[in-house]
Amino acid sequence: MQPWLIWMIAAILLFILEIFTPGFLLACLGIGCLAGGGFALMGLGLSLQVIIFAVISQIVFFGIRPFILKRFYTASEGIKTNVDALVGKQGVVTEAINPAGNIGRIVVGGEDWRGVTEDNSAVDAGVSVKVIRVEGTKLIVEPIYSNKED
Repeated sequence: MQPWLIWMIAAILLFILEIFTPGFLLACLGIGCLAGGGFALMGLGLSLQVIIFAVISQIVFFGIRPFILKRFYTASEGIKTNVDALVGKQGVVTEAINPAGNIGRIVVGGEDWRGVTEDNSAVDAGVSVKVIRVEGTKLIVEPIYSNKED
């Protein structure tokens, strides 16, 4: 079997396997195989073919892959999941937030969380709060005070 044909078969197999794996990694190697096969077709030696394969694969991996990933593998389409979904939600303080004692509990969406305020202020139990961010297992919140004038 001709060396260029082996390179082309390897490239086709890598492209097929890329369909089943995310990340455009195997396709980078497939493009390298195409380059190696092209140089094999020109009659260059095996060591040069392997060098061309490695160089082209790295160029594609570090040069083209980041652009492909940005284009086809977008991080999120506005749908937040897990703890990221808590940011911006409102909750109620169930145990007063006391920065001196590093205590305070908040219920957000039916789940109980440890909570602290961003400015390390105290918040009484029963006060509504808004989640600003999540740090590990604690929520950083700010109190929501109504501005109603009676």
